[in-house]
Amino acid sequence: MPKAKGKSRRHKYSYNLNRKRLYRSARRRAAPRIACSHIRHAWDPHKSVAQNLAEMGLAEDPNKALPIPKKLLGMEVESDGQQPGKKIVRKPYVVNEMELEASLPEKKSNTLSRDLIDYVRYMIQNHGENYKEMARDEKNYYQDTPKQIKRKINVYKNFYPEEYKNFIASLKPEKMEVQ
Repeated sequence: MPKAKGKSRRHKYSYNLNRKRLYRSARRRAAPRIACSHIRHAWDPHKSVAQNLAEMGLAEDPNKALPIPKKLLGMEVESDGQQPGKKIVRKPYVVNEMELEASLPEKKSNTLSRDLIDYVRYMIQNHGENYKEMARDEKNYYQDTPKQIKRKINVYKNFYPEEYKNFIASLKPEKMEVQ
């Protein structure tokens, strides 16, 4: 089967072609990526970004929505007495849902690895508050310094305060039996 004509020919680089402009215009035509699900569901692809945001009651440009008065900048302003027309918000539920979502308390997703928890508990159980002894322990695989171990224990205390209190409370009867 013969080769396609012109495939083996050397391609010349066109120095006059502006590739940045081509790339930029292709990016501009793409639909905007919307992170918020409320906005995504209310978005109308047949309208412009400014029209969509105005219908939802959102500002396209925050500098225009809440301008800084010239008096604060140290200059006097001559006002024409004209007030900009009120925009009609056709989709107020978007802003309401976003405000409701923002008012919810943030869930703490702080967790420590099981290995770190076991390491800290082992160190406290065997050495109490003696960080120098902990640093010399054979289970200190990463050769943490006393300050590093203290920091890890404090992180454990902050992440799991109830669990730490219960653990310390369970250690006290053991120490009394030993004495």
